[in-house]
Amino acid sequence: MAQDQTPPKKGLENRLANETSPYLLQHKDNPVHWQPWDAQALKIAEDLKKPILLSIGYSACHWCHVMAHESFENESIAAVMNELFVNIKVDREERPDIDDIYMSALHMMGEQGGWPLTMFLLPDGRPFWGGTYFPPTAKYGRAGFPDICREIARICQDESEKVLDNAKKLTEALNNQNNASFKTAGLEQLSPDVPLGVPEDLASEASENLARQIDLTYGGMRGAPKFPQPLIYDLLWQDWLRNGRDVSREAVLITLSGLCHGGIFDHVRGGFCRYSVDAEWLVPHFEKMIYDNALLLDLMGGVWKSTHDEVPKDRIEKTVGWLFNEMLITTTNKAQGNNIAFAASLDADSEGEEGKYYVWTTTELASLLGDNFSAFARDYRVTDAGNFPEGGDVNILNRLPPSLNNDNFEEEAQHAQSLDILARAQNLRTPPGRDDKILADWNGLVIAALARLAPIFQNKNWLDKAEEAFEGILHIMSYEDAGFIKLAHAARKDSRLNVSMAEDYANMADAALALFSATGRADYLSTAETLIKTLEHFYADGLGGFYMTASGAEALIARPHNSYDGATPNANGTMVDIYRRLSIFTGEQEYRNKLEALIKTQAITAIKHYPQMPRYLTETENTRHQASCVIIGDPSDGGFKLLMEAAHAHPCPGLVVHPVIPGQNPPSHIPLDGTTNINSASNKMSFAFDQPTAYVCTHNACLPPAKSVEDLTTRLNGFLHVAVLNIE
Repeated sequence: MAQDQTPPKKGLENRLANETSPYLLQHKDNPVHWQPWDAQALKIAEDLKKPILLSIGYSACHWCHVMAHESFENESIAAVMNELFVNIKVDREERPDIDDIYMSALHMMGEQGGWPLTMFLLPDGRPFWGGTYFPPTAKYGRAGFPDICREIARICQDESEKVLDNAKKLTEALNNQNNASFKTAGLEQLSPDVPLGVPEDLASEASENLARQIDLTYGGMRGAPKFPQPLIYDLLWQDWLRNGRDVSREAVLITLSGLCHGGIFDHVRGGFCRYSVDAEWLVPHFEKMIYDNALLLDLMGGVWKSTHDEVPKDRIEKTVGWLFNEMLITTTNKAQGNNIAFAASLDADSEGEEGKYYVWTTTELASLLGDNFSAFARDYRVTDAGNFPEGGDVNILNRLPPSLNNDNFEEEAQHAQSLDILARAQNLRTPPGRDDKILADWNGLVIAALARLAPIFQNKNWLDKAEEAFEGILHIMSYEDAGFIKLAHAARKDSRLNVSMAEDYANMADAALALFSATGRADYLSTAETLIKTLEHFYADGLGGFYMTASGAEALIARPHNSYDGATPNANGTMVDIYRRLSIFTGEQEYRNKLEALIKTQAITAIKHYPQMPRYLTETENTRHQASCVIIGDPSDGGFKLLMEAAHAHPCPGLVVHPVIPGQNPPSHIPLDGTTNINSASNKMSFAFDQPTAYVCTHNACLPPAKSVEDLTTRLNGFLHVAVLNIE
């Protein structure tokens, strides 16, 4: 995060000591002369006419650590790198824009991608070749890294025209990809009679096709490794609720059961790991990221509203507990005082070994648990031989194979005391490293999930923490630039990286609107509108859709943007939801116009690449079947609280809960039913809050008012498929 510095007077040296990213600081003592990504590093490469070796990774990345130990800490390999290249190290979580560009370039070369990302660039930043992890000597079917470095340098010297041609083609392809992402060319293929420009059955067909790819034994997409991919299961669950498709329901329930019972879930401390290396969710890649957990919390909360099963509720509570106990940090400075926010991730490794903090031998467990050991070992699949292939005779606690109907939860609950004993024993171990940088977009995901869960489970502490963290992010990350309030993407301690991504604004706006729905506080609504106003600087004029970076951002070899979700939702899909909710909350036609324009500009891409756009499909369906519930009343009134709880806990897909409290006016399309009067002196509307009232609406048509939980539930049930109601 350091700003550009004066060029060194003598030879290159490692400049990462002045950075604040934990990942970059992990490399500050490498013999490699690492440079941060800045104008100085690029100028050095230009002046020396040396190619750039760009290494991109992140703090919790296991294979990043492996390559660092094998190659970057090796004096002889570092000497080769220093002699042949200007070496630049980037934290992908700090600079997702840089990562997006060069990962896209690698994909264009036909490579699968992953981290560490190792790219070779011309001095001006244009890529010409790359890969991911490379071993120090030839193995795994790959050449040794120093041999690759020497060969790349030779080709640059002896076959420079080939290198230049490859760089030109890749850069042109990157820019063509970006320029084509949102072009409306092709929209003429869509019938003008198709509402929103998207075929009505697109989401349904996408759900049906995606459900066919699910492993109906263990859940998740077939094969290994397996990633949770909660955005896909949000779409499938919506398909079940609206269309009653059994295979979509089964796909979600089987997957969630595998996730909740497998080793990918930390049964001792809570929280989910990033992915499983096997097909059964048994052996995780032990790093924990807050974004995965936020999205899984949202998914589990949505499913629980229909099933009321104990296992997902337990995993929600334990995951929130993990977030509060291990990921919540307090920042302090003179200008802002104390603020809380969530740290980014936990490392997979501790004491140099992957998973060491989380695994157990039978000897350890027997010593700690005493008479309870036998039952615990049976129920958590513990054996003398172990189940972690890379760890020897150690065990990853798990509850596989899962019980889909959760009949064995009482059996599991009996081990609460044993799990507490193991947690205290873990406290004596060396914990995995925590990347304590604060990311605006990831925090937005966590805060939004907490704000949605709190009213479902009537947990005031969750809501209080969500509100406090939201204020913390605004205080820590906000800065003024050219008359606009902007959000920094990343911060750590007293340092802030004043670079913004579209997802920062979209996810924090999502959090603001979720808090508005939970509390009725109008300042959250106005904050969301302020964030969206700044986000308009990311809009692709003439093309539609949002770039990843703003119009005045640092000029890179391409300006990245696309419509595809990754491990986190793409800003364009999220903005469909934001515009939809803003149009409902405010009644402003401008938001509705922007909503429809955004949906149409991505329609052709969605038709062709629907598996990569689940958030867009989910929110487009929510727009088509728009459901809202306006609840008018005083927050101190018990009847108002009951209506709010019933609305938030109802499984109606895409339901927008709109509380209207004293001092606020209801939307203009609501039939007021005698609940208001006009003050003749002020000519302003006032409310007679003698009886809280709920109005269930679709688009601008509302059902008769509901004044009881029973009436409200009946109205909302009309948005569910009959098959869902029969199961419930």
